Amino acid sequence: MIEKEILLEAFRLMCTANAMAATYESNRKVCTYVHSTSRGHEAIQLATAFQLLPCDYVSPYYRDESLLLGLGFSPYQLMLQLLAKKDDLFSGGREYYSHPSSKDKDKPTIIHQSSATGMQAIPATGIAHGLQYLEQIKSPLYRNGEEAERPIVICSLGDASITEGEVSEAFQVAAQKQLPIIYLVQDNNWGISVTAAESRSMNAYQFIKGFKGIKRVSFDGSDFFESYKIMKEVVQEVRDTSQPYLVHATVPLLGHHTSGVRKEFYRTEEELAKSYENDPFSNLKHKLIHKGFSEEELSETEVRAREDVNNFFNEAVASEDPDPSQVSAHIFEPTPIAAERGERSPAGKEKIVMVDAALFAIRELMAEHPEAILYGQDVGKRLGGVFREAATLGEQFGDHRVFNTAIQEAYIIGSTAGMSAVGIKPIVEIQFADYIYPGINQLATEVAKSCYLSMGKFPVSAVIRIPIGAYGGGGPYHSGSIETMLLSIKGIKIAYPSNAADMKGLMKAAFYDPNPVVMLEHKGLYWSKVPGTEDARMVEPNSDYVLPLGKGNIVLAAEAEKINAGDTCCIVTYGMGVYWALEAAKGFIGHVEIIDLRTLFPLDEKLVFERVKVHGKCVVLTEEQQNNSFAEALAGRISKACFQFLDAPVQTMGAMNLPAVPMNKILENEMLPNAEKVSRLIENLLTC
Repeated sequence: MIEKEILLEAFRLMCTANAMAATYESNRKVCTYVHSTSRGHEAIQLATAFQLLPCDYVSPYYRDESLLLGLGFSPYQLMLQLLAKKDDLFSGGREYYSHPSSKDKDKPTIIHQSSATGMQAIPATGIAHGLQYLEQIKSPLYRNGEEAERPIVICSLGDASITEGEVSEAFQVAAQKQLPIIYLVQDNNWGISVTAAESRSMNAYQFIKGFKGIKRVSFDGSDFFESYKIMKEVVQEVRDTSQPYLVHATVPLLGHHTSGVRKEFYRTEEELAKSYENDPFSNLKHKLIHKGFSEEELSETEVRAREDVNNFFNEAVASEDPDPSQVSAHIFEPTPIAAERGERSPAGKEKIVMVDAALFAIRELMAEHPEAILYGQDVGKRLGGVFREAATLGEQFGDHRVFNTAIQEAYIIGSTAGMSAVGIKPIVEIQFADYIYPGINQLATEVAKSCYLSMGKFPVSAVIRIPIGAYGGGGPYHSGSIETMLLSIKGIKIAYPSNAADMKGLMKAAFYDPNPVVMLEHKGLYWSKVPGTEDARMVEPNSDYVLPLGKGNIVLAAEAEKINAGDTCCIVTYGMGVYWALEAAKGFIGHVEIIDLRTLFPLDEKLVFERVKVHGKCVVLTEEQQNNSFAEALAGRISKACFQFLDAPVQTMGAMNLPAVPMNKILENEMLPNAEKVSRLIENLLTC
């Protein structure tokens, strides 16, 4: 039996959702931003919301308005987001309707997620993955006291999203790791205008059978009584066992796909009429009357709901719009690392290679911070990374803290959003830069936007390590440079160290930064095996050494008298470019200054512009293919900022504009810059 109070609350909220949908429809000229409503989905959403506790986590999708009402958010709060108002508590007018992000202590936590269909499955599974780890280490972040309930995760999806490959990645991890997550699939038979028969060979209930270890159930999600009973049982089972479940609830779509893609565009009157036969609102009202509830009381509830919704709507319409001056707030959260500190070159220590500098930095961080974990392909203790960049960490910290993943770049990157939300500090690795592309969706859509669109509630604190660059015949799929593509994604930071000391200091800064940081690590510099890169080896800094992001370094200075004579130039570079420039500069003693950027974003423009103005001549040197590259963009910015100080056009040198790095070493060398090519450019620039 369901308590009378719960049934009345469910009916009241269905009345509210119904009135909200009707209000939005009758005020289309005011409700100009694209939105969806929950009409047809109300029963399963409310039945789910009523089972959840403040310790839980929810990852809704864009039609989950009734779920939010059931969690305790008011129509007025939701309408502020609908109208993109200043006081929208989720995003301050930045995000679509029913795209919440919340840390309210009296409700489940809701991390930010995008509208990209199915993409929430990976961050939500990352939450469950993180909760499992916190329970393993008995962290106080897991739950408040032994008597507190075990938290679970609800990931809400439409059935059409199950065809997305990233959803399958999430299912794989949940099944393998046995995570405390419920995938709530609301199947309304539509994917915009595409029916289930057109787009998929099976529904989610049938599909999940292939993932061993995930329990499943399928039922009529338009029936509140059945939905409440089953969700109560499923939630309790997952809370007790911490094992995954898929709930497949069939529901009608009674509203439009969105306000911009209206139901009459693609559905016949007969189809719409048939859908209304399973209207959760009408069905619940009929059953309540059959069970003896007063028709008069229910009618009064409907009238009050319409009045309340109307009042809330008028109040929301009259509320303030966002302040344009705040449009740039919360791109990043402030980092505690603002200055270089600690001992960079302690006496009595030997020089180490770059790969060991990264390894030692992570070892120190993991020893000090139990919330730090490391995962990616082949980083576990059996191999310790294909470059041995994680060697010994698995043995020292255990399989629960250093572990292998499957070939799942999307999960590796996207799961960090969920991990970070529960207080974990993930350090993850993409095995080669060329492998990043399957993970770009999660990086750009979920990770990079989370801080900005949640108004700082959910910055993703993660370090993403990526071996990069060409040397020694690595071939077209293990030699690529990707910095320009990454720099086009706003909301992430990018470091690119060129020596062991910088590697250790930047790795520490990246870890303590509350924002996502990509560490680009040139694999040709890892071991200093490339001739001319011996100086990448440096004395290991002390454990307290940290180097802030965004601080460039002059690695070679020009002579003052040659500067005064106007006979010098400045090379701005990073990574392997530092060593090409150093080798080339040997033929122009005192005439060349070299700036190592060390961080590509944030960029030390102040240093670059100051030094270019001193020399009047500049080369921007990169390993990337030159056309449309970061280097060319930087050259343009230098030209604009330093125009009146320039004695010659800013020069750019990069790799040849080929689709890939060829395998043959002779061809590889021909494609890439080198010291000889840089020397010719310096000579031309100094004599112009």
